[in-house]
Amino acid sequence: MSKVKKNTGVCWAAINQNKTIIVPNVHEFPGHIACDSSTNSEIVTPVYFKNGLIFGVLDIDSKNFNQFDETDALWLEKISKMVFV
Repeated sequence: MSKVKKNTGVCWAAINQNKTIIVPNVHEFPGHIACDSSTNSEIVTPVYFKNGLIFGVLDIDSKNFNQFDETDALWLEKISKMVFV
């Protein structure tokens, strides 16, 4: 678990937009924060407490471009909802 400067990167984009963000090519995402130089795509899903307040995000990186799609988003959102049920 790590903290990211507020309103930066894909993680904060997911929080601010209140939705899963799929980034096919992180090198084209404005303000992307590289945790690993080998990452080329990313998906970030917000995770909430039962009361609806944000807890954090589920952030998954891939060395492959275009690794994630809407099916991944759907299932990661379902998984994230199970965390605090």
